[in-house]
Amino acid sequence: MAQIGEAQVLAALKSVTDPDRGGDIVSLGMLSGLVVRDGHVAFSIEVDPKRGAQAEPVRHAAEKAVEALPGVLSVTAVLTAHRAAPQAAAPAPKGGHGHAHGHGGHAHGPAEQKPLVPGVKFIVAVASGKGGVGKSTTSVNLALALAANGRKVGLLDADIYGPSMPRMMGIAGRPNSPDGKRLEPMENFGVKVMSMGFLVAEDTPMIWRGPMVMSALQQMLRDVNWGDLDVLVVDMPPGTGDAQLTMAQQVPLAGAVIVSTPQDIALLDARKGLNMFRRVDVPVLGIIENMSYFCCPNCGHRTDIFSHGGARKEADDLGMEFLGEIPLHLSIRETSDQGQPIVVSQPDSEHAKVYRQIATRLWDKISGGGRAAPRIVVQ
Repeated sequence: MAQIGEAQVLAALKSVTDPDRGGDIVSLGMLSGLVVRDGHVAFSIEVDPKRGAQAEPVRHAAEKAVEALPGVLSVTAVLTAHRAAPQAAAPAPKGGHGHAHGHGGHAHGPAEQKPLVPGVKFIVAVASGKGGVGKSTTSVNLALALAANGRKVGLLDADIYGPSMPRMMGIAGRPNSPDGKRLEPMENFGVKVMSMGFLVAEDTPMIWRGPMVMSALQQMLRDVNWGDLDVLVVDMPPGTGDAQLTMAQQVPLAGAVIVSTPQDIALLDARKGLNMFRRVDVPVLGIIENMSYFCCPNCGHRTDIFSHGGARKEADDLGMEFLGEIPLHLSIRETSDQGQPIVVSQPDSEHAKVYRQIATRLWDKISGGGRAAPRIVVQ
């Protein structure tokens, strides 16, 4: 198979005309962030923020032009409008907030905007202030636990730079698009899944700027046929940068779950994540302490490798609910790596039961059942 290069991609894209500006997208300087690696191509098309979705035919034509080249295995084109990113949601009324509460498919404001994910009742973000705390493993098992509890569940891998859902959920292949406009999500264990990992090779680096990432995330929400879901679990990128903040502002989240390990340094980062959601008026549903303790599988001796109880104390100090603790256990890691997460492969295990208990509490909180009384914290 012929090796595809940047020159061939640029030549193909010169055949794509922007009808509004009357020239090809390369000559007009609309192309940015081009990445070509091992047959996988990704790029961004910068458009006037006023055009919005009207520029979608240009993006589609660009993808088709590159797909036709010999040696191209996948193409990912995203629209980005730098000036529009912070204002994409409907403006807030004077003295109010710009965030939309309640159902995941609705946004409120003076100019009602088209629902981003119309068939989804609730969107829940699983976030952390830093990487390496087991956020993706927690997201997967919570989604599967919600499904095991009888909910219709979707799982969006929003960690563009390090997508892990294809492997963890045991899914291979690429999503189909029967109409050429919307993708059908992949599915396993009764959960619908979408990840950038389905569209690019596992070892392909995503060298994208923030606006490109946001455009890709919006398209994975808007242009995927999620159908009717009770809950869409979003595995957020780690940290509290521009992508995370914009995601929290533009996606109508029903709430966020913070994942942390027990040690002080991780809790400091978790507090940053929690404060970010509070600032954009997203309810924080609670904190999960992951890798809470280690119990030796041979002798049963318990060791608090990363300390213990820090997340519970942090939740108490901040007036948040402590949702539960997940131990550092070999079976949780192994089952995730094998694409058979513990909630489905070992449903009767103590660890699976904890995930299901947390999932039950989350559903109660977002659906309005079993709300806890307000907590008063004196500092």
